[in-house]
Amino acid sequence: MKKIKSALISVFYKDGLDEIVKLLDANGVEIYSTGGTYDYICNLGIKAKTVESLTGYPSILGGRVKTLHPKVFGGILCRRDNNSDIEQIKQYEIPEIDLVIVDLYPFKKTVDSGASRQDIIEKIDIGGISLIRAAAKNYKDVLIVPSVEHYGELVELLSKQQCSTSMEDRFRFATYAFAQSSDYDTAIFEYFNQETAMPVFKQSCHSSKSLRYGENPHQKGAFFGDLDSFAEQLHGKEISYNNIGDIDAACRLIDDFDQTTFAIIKHNNACGLASRPTLKEAYMAALACDPVSAFGGVLVCNRPIDEATAQEMNSLFMEICIAPDYSEKALEILKCKKNRILLRRKQCPMPKTQFRSALNGVLVQDMDTIVEKAADLVSVTSTPLTQEQKADLEFANKIVKHTKSNAIVLAKGQQLCASGTGQTSRVDALKQAIEKAKQFGFDLGGAVMASDAFFPFPDCVEIAHNAGITAVIQPGGSVRDNLTQEYCEQHQIAMAVTGNRHFKH
Repeated sequence: MKKIKSALISVFYKDGLDEIVKLLDANGVEIYSTGGTYDYICNLGIKAKTVESLTGYPSILGGRVKTLHPKVFGGILCRRDNNSDIEQIKQYEIPEIDLVIVDLYPFKKTVDSGASRQDIIEKIDIGGISLIRAAAKNYKDVLIVPSVEHYGELVELLSKQQCSTSMEDRFRFATYAFAQSSDYDTAIFEYFNQETAMPVFKQSCHSSKSLRYGENPHQKGAFFGDLDSFAEQLHGKEISYNNIGDIDAACRLIDDFDQTTFAIIKHNNACGLASRPTLKEAYMAALACDPVSAFGGVLVCNRPIDEATAQEMNSLFMEICIAPDYSEKALEILKCKKNRILLRRKQCPMPKTQFRSALNGVLVQDMDTIVEKAADLVSVTSTPLTQEQKADLEFANKIVKHTKSNAIVLAKGQQLCASGTGQTSRVDALKQAIEKAKQFGFDLGGAVMASDAFFPFPDCVEIAHNAGITAVIQPGGSVRDNLTQEYCEQHQIAMAVTGNRHFKH
């Protein structure tokens, strides 16, 4: 155990600092401080010394240089068990500093606020980050508190241990410190690299949420990020690893739709989706797509849920419901199941980059944000596309983009009829979709088909035609595109070719 005899405090955020300072003062700790922090401490009626009185230099260059001085860093980095270090600090009259409390300028918040480049640059902390690294390096002798989020733990330590700390305490706080400095430096790099675009992968998430387990109970799981900034949980059990994957898939899918739309997600794929004039109608049509798979699904919509819609939804066993808002009555109805997770989305942008571990590294790619619009679709056959077909092709293509490959989507009247998902052949995906559509009573006469990738042979369009499909959308790109196009031409099938593949694995 080491007794804290002196402390350096220099913080941007002062919430909760008063309790710490009072505890230090009550235990006879000598306090050094800077600028606004010094004034704050003095206003509490507690004695403190300015860093300027220690260094003999004022704060200069508009506050850019305050603590960068041997008398500050010498007192932090001095190894108490090293005779040479002790002799040198005595020679230069450098006091030992046992506790450093410092935080960093709010760089991320400044960037997010849309501030000017000059304001952003000024929020790159120099002194603070240097103090954090120095104190953390010398954790054998110094306790570093790098953020306001650790004040509560510090107060508990100071109170229980009479301002003494163990090696384990100091090592733990040093770990906090390097996490803080790493996160901060990553944010600065990412800002600069927007223009430089160095091929470097860096990610840092300072907030995290422990999960009950991962994809399966024998796997550990965690979410790194701020779930609370994305959505407010209004009701239900704790969100799981698999829930988060489904929520992400559901929100990315629904965000591609502007009309009043309801979707039902199961294992990251849509098993029901429809656009209608009212939300209740959209829900009923989405449920009709596949009421069997909808059991235990994730429901998502792009309009506030009203009482009438909630009454219809309530009879379905659902894991999660995600909506921009809920009426008071709707919430009252949906909360009747204690484990049902109800989320209210916030205005939080979705990431534009996707990454995952692979082999001994990381795969990184831009998110697939392309959405083909009905107005841009033109048939490559002599059979023109009707306005209704164009609207349905756009609708189906949005769904197939968010469906596991190989994927086929059949749609009609702004309603998903069926989809073939995650098949090893496109023919199997199509056969699966047709069979499912028949199972739930859909008439595919006049329906449209969307494919996430090209048709290597004309067999798919032949099977689709025999099932009643009259229009097709696909990216093209096969060396046998002409064979597929020729079949469509001969059988009066309209076909739009987008040039954009939408694989999803």
